[in-house]
Amino acid sequence: MANFINVILPIPLERLFTYSITSEEAGLLKPGMRVAVPFGKSKIYTGLVYSIHQDPPQAYEAKEIHQLLDDYPIVHDTQLKHWEWIASYYMCTLGEVVRSALPSAFLLESETLVLRNTAYEIDENDLLDDEFLVFEALQHQSVLKVQEVSAIVERKNILPVLERLLAKKVIVLKEEVYEQYKPKLVRYVRLGSQYTTDEKLEALLHTLNRAPKQSQVVLTLFQLQGSTGKPIKVSELEKSSNTSKAIIKSLVDKAILEEYYIKTDRVNYDGGTEHVDSKALNEYQEQALLDIKASFQEDKVTLLKGVTSSGKTEVYVKLLEECLEKGLQALYLLPEIALTTQLISRLQEYFGDKIAIYHSKYNVQERVEVWQNVLQGKPKAQLVIGARSAMFLPFGKLGLVVVDEEHEGSFKQFDPAPRYHARDAAIVLGLMHKANVLLGSATPSIESYFNAQSHKYGYAEITRRYGNVLMPDMELVDIKEATRKKRMKGHFSEQLFVGIDETLNEGGQIILFQNRRGFAPLLECLTCGHTPQCPNCDVSLTYHQYRNQLRCHYCGHHTALPESCFACGSPELDTKGFGTEQIEKEVSALFPSAKVGRMDLDTTRGKHGYEKIITAFEQQELDILVGTQMLTKGLDFRNVSLVGVMNADSLLNFPDYRAHERTYQLLTQVSGRAGRTKKRGKVLIQTYNPYHQILKQVTTGDYENMYAEQLYERGQFKYPPICRIIKVTFKHKNYNVINEAADWFAGALRSNFGGTVLGPEYPPVARIRNQYLKHIIVKVHSGESLARTKANIRRIETSFKAVSMYRSVRVIYNVDHI
Repeated sequence: MANFINVILPIPLERLFTYSITSEEAGLLKPGMRVAVPFGKSKIYTGLVYSIHQDPPQAYEAKEIHQLLDDYPIVHDTQLKHWEWIASYYMCTLGEVVRSALPSAFLLESETLVLRNTAYEIDENDLLDDEFLVFEALQHQSVLKVQEVSAIVERKNILPVLERLLAKKVIVLKEEVYEQYKPKLVRYVRLGSQYTTDEKLEALLHTLNRAPKQSQVVLTLFQLQGSTGKPIKVSELEKSSNTSKAIIKSLVDKAILEEYYIKTDRVNYDGGTEHVDSKALNEYQEQALLDIKASFQEDKVTLLKGVTSSGKTEVYVKLLEECLEKGLQALYLLPEIALTTQLISRLQEYFGDKIAIYHSKYNVQERVEVWQNVLQGKPKAQLVIGARSAMFLPFGKLGLVVVDEEHEGSFKQFDPAPRYHARDAAIVLGLMHKANVLLGSATPSIESYFNAQSHKYGYAEITRRYGNVLMPDMELVDIKEATRKKRMKGHFSEQLFVGIDETLNEGGQIILFQNRRGFAPLLECLTCGHTPQCPNCDVSLTYHQYRNQLRCHYCGHHTALPESCFACGSPELDTKGFGTEQIEKEVSALFPSAKVGRMDLDTTRGKHGYEKIITAFEQQELDILVGTQMLTKGLDFRNVSLVGVMNADSLLNFPDYRAHERTYQLLTQVSGRAGRTKKRGKVLIQTYNPYHQILKQVTTGDYENMYAEQLYERGQFKYPPICRIIKVTFKHKNYNVINEAADWFAGALRSNFGGTVLGPEYPPVARIRNQYLKHIIVKVHSGESLARTKANIRRIETSFKAVSMYRSVRVIYNVDHI
């Protein structure tokens, strides 16, 4: 009986692919293992085994697999079920979820190798110059990689050369799968086996009389082995004996010392073995903990709403301790990588080496190691802290999921697919593992609070700051009036300038929040009003002074700062608006003695970018930190006594139904960074409209009223949580084609769903990377079946793709668009 496997390939195709296997392979293979399989004419992909069966495919002849890549499954059954749910709910393919979930080192792809064709005699005179170079290289080397051929002929596009060589039968091509992950091997050293007895060692030292440095190395190694009993690293021996690598190498060459390698993880906890006991909770935290446990008894997802600096993390720590004591794994999700750096040092005090960290700033090798540690249930990966991708790890016995700052938009992935929301997907993951799920925030999202109010979620609350510290004193500053009276110093009002000056004199630290990076969002010609635009996107270029260039924040296009206007040639160019870079420059000029730092996407690109800035600010090496919304998210700075919001209006006047909710959350969160210890903090919010309802609610901390108003408005206009939203985006490089395609699709949707379809409409930035965009929004009422709605949309897409003109239009779905 023939055996077959269904394989998930990491490509955006709906179906699974069937391959034939031998009966021996059928005995070895299990779902969740990787196999290398041929796909198309010559490609080899890594596939994930989905099922093993004996039904041959009807439409095609099943190919044989190329090779087995694993000895055991690297993906659990529960994981596969969870990924299927993500693919189904967020309207993408299982292959896209697999590509996003697995570390790229697991997804081996083939590399084309060039080999000499030995079956034919070649006449060298028939070869052109570049062909002869490749032929000659293959005389000395049996195999060449494509990039090596490119270097030999000094051309980027070498396909024509290879095609000519293939036609002349000079070469053959072969696809080779290569492993990206290489374990880290650390070099250790020990005394040669013949010198283990005291007599032999004495005789050895006697022979080394004339080589005092070599003698010193041997003695040091003997002492180290005796005192620690642990393996001795070469680097450690070099340092302790105060000699060089060359001397150790000469001893190895003489077989006096033996070298050996031990595989070690790249990321290790290097703290001590002493763990600090978690802090005692105050009465408000204790009550919240009891409420959370009561909700967990009812198997409910629970929302913890605690004001900023109320000590939510300490409540999480108590729950994490209980979970780890039971021998279960825990997952702690955070919205920003910046937060992980600060939280890790806090949690390592309590849990030490039980913590594993997983996020996109880790390299491929480090991610593979964390994956393997979680898969094998190692003690060093009992508690996983990470950004949204940590949710894909292979948990075997998950007991608790904590989603901190659950309101954050960063939990939603926008590009590429799967466009999932990590908070919602983590809730489903928790339910699949029968684990407890806790969502925490000072400013919960309207949806989560709605679920808590309607008793779908459990609810707990902490209303006081830890240590009864007062909430910060918040003040709205009318910069419209200040500008009219000419009382502004650059972008700083009189109150903010005086506040910074006083705080610096008292030795406090200051955070200045401006939600725009770069120096200025616009460069404008004062003669004709022309603004330089990105050639690939419908957006103006942002001026970055530190590189003296104009940059597009959508596609990365950049150009040197022009000396004159592109349109009229006038040299009179001026900047409009301001970003973090300009604020940093202004504050340095106004307060020359203050040490100023900046934290935005430009300054945190490196692997340890966040860590350096946060550590410098924590250790008070910086007095003033200017930053974007990275600063607002749960960071705990003990010495910040003033927070300045440079312009609140840019947040409010945003074309989005969540603009007011987001403004409330951002301003409340950034205000929460002030006065977290004994002294009461101060927050100054600069605005042109101090009478705006949302800003007043921020200053009084009136979440309930904000929630009630937003819920009423969303009920009127049918937005979440009253309705579900599916956004359909069309992408195409031709303006006319996208218009026709979007109109056709919208017409089909309207005939199905009537008045709940909005659009098609161009977004504020209607062209990105030379592709035009158009959106349609479908609102699904809570009484309607979401699954049926998706099935109808998919059916319409099938008819849409049948129209030859529309086949090249890309259709993208974003379920629960935020």
